[in-house]
Amino acid sequence: MPFRKGIDGMGWKNGLCAVVIVSWTALAGCSGKDGVEKGKPGPAGKPAVSVDAANAATGDVIEGIEVTGTLSPKYQAEMKSEYGGVVARVYVNDWAKVRKGDPLLKVDTREGEVLLLKVKAALQMAKAGQLEAEAAVARADREYDRAVKLQESGLLTRQGMDDARTQKEAAAARIEAARAQVAAAGEDVAQATTRLSKAVIRSPFDGTVAERLVSAGDLVGEMQKVVFRLVDNRLLELTVSVPSTEMAALRVGQPVRFSTDVFPGREFDGKVAHINPSVSPGDRSVRVIAEVPNVPEVLNGGLFVKGRIATGVRKGVVQVPRTALLSWNVAARKGEVFVVADDVARRRGVTTGVVQGDRVEIPSGLRSGETVVTRGAFLLSDGDAVKVAAPGK
Repeated sequence: MPFRKGIDGMGWKNGLCAVVIVSWTALAGCSGKDGVEKGKPGPAGKPAVSVDAANAATGDVIEGIEVTGTLSPKYQAEMKSEYGGVVARVYVNDWAKVRKGDPLLKVDTREGEVLLLKVKAALQMAKAGQLEAEAAVARADREYDRAVKLQESGLLTRQGMDDARTQKEAAAARIEAARAQVAAAGEDVAQATTRLSKAVIRSPFDGTVAERLVSAGDLVGEMQKVVFRLVDNRLLELTVSVPSTEMAALRVGQPVRFSTDVFPGREFDGKVAHINPSVSPGDRSVRVIAEVPNVPEVLNGGLFVKGRIATGVRKGVVQVPRTALLSWNVAARKGEVFVVADDVARRRGVTTGVVQGDRVEIPSGLRSGETVVTRGAFLLSDGDAVKVAAPGK
């Protein structure tokens, strides 16, 4: 019992000390093993951290203006019928390809054809009247010549001479009236013929019927109803707004590259064709139109796009991957990176510039060839030892 009491009273303390010693020894052994695997400790005794890194490199930067806008066909038309009447025939349907001059629709022309016959008959009558007037002029001229000879012979009185002169002048006036009637009748025929030709609506250019809004039997020509919407998607226009502060960099002919969510990962090209000379008073922006060739016809009018107008190229610019930036204030053009030298990471502030793909321009704070951490920077503090696991370029 005394022995048991000693164990209960003092032995538990000795046992606890033994457990602590064993645990400390085991931990010390593990710590030594981990230190060998992680690498040599840093200045503060912290094991080296494995990171990925890349070298800052020089390259060319394409300067530009980020824009958003909408595509629309350069050539498009809403077709209306100038000739009023009932649709007799429709030649095309939606999405049909048409060539310039192809017939699209024909209006019933029976009434117009009757009118044309009438004005043609009137023209023939006017021409007949002109022939009669010409004959009267010839007769009056002969009578006048005879009167002159008779007067010279003393066989015609002054009154007879005056009558002959009057007849000649009247005949000349009648032929002028007849000629005017013929001209007027000819104009009526031309007008009726032209109007009748408008009964057939034809395509004004090569394109596609985007929408057919009429059927046989419909009444057209009233209230200027749209019967077809025709577009030519082979040449599109991209309309964007550019801040007036960027006007000095804009030039006609500058390339535009853009993308749309309809075709992820694909880019399209165009060129600046028109720059509005006036600034919008509402948002102080300038409207710019770029022409986009679209053969084959992949893009469609109405698509929303995001793009960039290239305004210039700068060579020999220092760039780093986006992933190298720890913090990045895009508006202020400032950021931070970890620079690796002698297996030690140092935090450094840099200025940022143009973003091109997955690389960012660094105008100051970094030299070409310096190594920056691209992965694992969230584990680092300034001055930590590092082990570059995947050095890059």
